[in-house]
Amino acid sequence: MGLLDGLWIGIQTALSVEGLLFCLAGVVMGTFIGVLPGVGPLATIAILLPLTFNAEPQFALIMLSGIYYGAQYGGSTASILLNLPGTATNAVTCLDGYPMAQQGRAGVALLLTKMASFTGSLLGVLLIGGFAPILAAFALEFSAADYFSLMLLGLVAAAMISRGSPLMSIAMVFIGLVLGLVGVDVNTAEFRFTYGSIELADGIHLVVVATGMFGVSEIISNAGSIAEAQITKADLKFRNMLPTRDDLRRMWKPILRGTGVGAGFGILPGTGSTIASFVAYALETKITKTPERFGKGAVEGVVAPESANNAAAQTAFIPTLTLGVPGDAVMALMLGALMIHGLIPGPTLITEHPDIFWGLVVSFLIGNLILVIVNVPLIGVWVRLLSIPYVVLYPSILVFICIGVYSIRNSAFDVFCMLAFGVVGYLMRLLRFQPAPLLLGLVLGPLMEENFRRAMLLSRGSLTTFFERPISLIFIVATIGFLVASFVRYYRSRSVSSDASGSE
Repeated sequence: MGLLDGLWIGIQTALSVEGLLFCLAGVVMGTFIGVLPGVGPLATIAILLPLTFNAEPQFALIMLSGIYYGAQYGGSTASILLNLPGTATNAVTCLDGYPMAQQGRAGVALLLTKMASFTGSLLGVLLIGGFAPILAAFALEFSAADYFSLMLLGLVAAAMISRGSPLMSIAMVFIGLVLGLVGVDVNTAEFRFTYGSIELADGIHLVVVATGMFGVSEIISNAGSIAEAQITKADLKFRNMLPTRDDLRRMWKPILRGTGVGAGFGILPGTGSTIASFVAYALETKITKTPERFGKGAVEGVVAPESANNAAAQTAFIPTLTLGVPGDAVMALMLGALMIHGLIPGPTLITEHPDIFWGLVVSFLIGNLILVIVNVPLIGVWVRLLSIPYVVLYPSILVFICIGVYSIRNSAFDVFCMLAFGVVGYLMRLLRFQPAPLLLGLVLGPLMEENFRRAMLLSRGSLTTFFERPISLIFIVATIGFLVASFVRYYRSRSVSSDASGSE
């Protein structure tokens, strides 16, 4: 079947009355779920999955996937306005999105994220439609050693996300890796670092750490603030939310780079959009000529991760549908939804059930267009949140955070952990430690351990396996290069600043 034939089948499926209704329901729910900190698409899809049992499989998948990528759009809203990552993938958006809001450019930041999200998603969809079989075959070439080396590269890249000493960033990555070890050992089922607490058996959830480190610490740091409204009526005019020419000049290359990073990570099973957004941000801090702008409201620091996580959210369907290998927990639910309907994902899915594959691809295009139509008019509504007095806004936010965190696993223990991480995040802020590398270490820690142990089993304990495979060797060489460049760059900047202070 040719590309045009497949697209025609997809158009007939996605533009049917049922297809449009399920798509609209999914993306709208996803948007609002993304805005609520802590809830996330995983819990929503898990709750709504039984409602799709009686629907046709193609329409069920269209709605569930709409929730998934719709949440990527909505998640940036709370990140920018309140320094609260709506989803784990939007945590890195806080780094520059929130400073833009503090500078009175919240509307501009929100509009830029929608533009970046739409572009990243659109290009991701085009990759799915045109290159799914090729990309799936490429992903099959990755072994456990290759995945470990790739994630090692991601961790070193995380050291470049934060300003300041690379040693401080590496220390935060290490703490994140240690936190990722908490829970049950995947191989031996032994409890590790739980200290007799059954609540820690499932590990420390990323959303618990992210909402505490970013959201609660922000509330603590602003405690006692009597700041008045930060916006005026003029700020709510659409004309004042438009990006400047300088913003547009700076944004299009990071969007393309972020899309490329997101698409690459999306097709690799086990990586996902969270890692893609962090790496895209790290890439921008590496190649820019003005790294000092990042963390202070840089446009590139907003659009690059947003385009990356949306592109990854789209291309993550490639290994799920063509290989039957889910990239993350949400994709595992998608896989389960297909199997409930008696469909086995794999290379034959495209040929045996073209209405499902191509209907989903076309629904991505329609869904992303709906998201832009729905989200852009809502920018003014979201910006109005900043006019609510602090004494009313932040206690309400804290209540919603607690509800969202509790809903993850119905555990009050998670709520107390989140509050504890909020205090730790506040202390880290005072000591000028950045939480972003810690979060990436927490994400990658379990995956790195699993792939390292698998590689050791396959090579019978020989570490040379990481250097014998060409793909792994390339990643290791790149890791060493990034590490050396990071330290050289830091010490050069220190010497320049010391020379400048000495001359004065």
